[in-house]
Amino acid sequence: MITAIVLYDLPPSIGLEECRAHFTKIAPDFMRLSGFLRKQFICSVDGRVAGGVYMWKDRASAERFYTGPWRAGIIERYGNVPRIEYFETVALADVASGYAGVLNVSDATPAEAAVH
Repeated sequence: MITAIVLYDLPPSIGLEECRAHFTKIAPDFMRLSGFLRKQFICSVDGRVAGGVYMWKDRASAERFYTGPWRAGIIERYGNVPRIEYFETVALADVASGYAGVLNVSDATPAEAAVH
């Protein structure tokens, strides 16, 4: 499982509340992405940087998404190239599901993998 941390600078005309409204609107669109498991939409308290913490089944799924229309949309909307770092997700502690431990998502559906 891959965790990708994506950050981009926001123009002065977009702040925390604008991000909240936009992210809430687009969140359901992610549920249909191949290999996607979960996303936490993030915005700095000062409203200068936004992005997301994504979980993907594999790096190929993440890279396919980040090199497609999404990238062009980020550049057009925010005026800069997103910064993306990839990490191997080796364990999870999740209060909502009550699960803490090793992740093994090779046979899991996206919903199951997002929980454990």
